[in-house]
Amino acid sequence: MRISTGYGVKPASGGFETFSWFFFRVSGVLLIFLVIIHLIIMHVTNDVSCTTYQFVAMRYDNPLWRLYDWLLLTLSLLHGMNGLRVVIDDYIRGRSARLTLMSVAGTLTLIFFMLGTITLITFQHAGNLGVTCLHH
Repeated sequence: MRISTGYGVKPASGGFETFSWFFFRVSGVLLIFLVIIHLIIMHVTNDVSCTTYQFVAMRYDNPLWRLYDWLLLTLSLLHGMNGLRVVIDDYIRGRSARLTLMSVAGTLTLIFFMLGTITLITFQHAGNLGVTCLHH
C-alpha cells in the first residue's frame, strides 16, 4: 500500500485538468479561512440559540455579508463537486456510467448554486419579528 505524501502531481496536459488542479488547492486554502471566520461569528461569538431569522436578516442588511456567504457557497460547492468529479473519474471504469454520474454531479452543482444564489439575492428583511434571543 502506498502512503500519500499529500503532494499531488500537477497534470502536464494543461487545459481543464490543470485549472482543476490549481482551483482545488486555492479554493481549499480560501475555504479554511472562510469557514473559520463563519464558525467564529455564527457559533463562538454568538450563542447558537440566538442564530435566528432576525439575526440573519440583520446581517443581510449589509451586502458584504451576502457576498461573503455567496463566496462561501460558491467555493465550497465547486470544491466539493470537483473532488467528487475526481473520485468518479478515478473509480468508475464504465464510460457510460462515468458520463451519467458526471452529468448528475454537474446538474446538482448547477441546481444548488442557483438555489443558493437566488436565496441570497432575493432575501428580504421582513421587519422586526419581536424578541430575537432570550439570554438565560
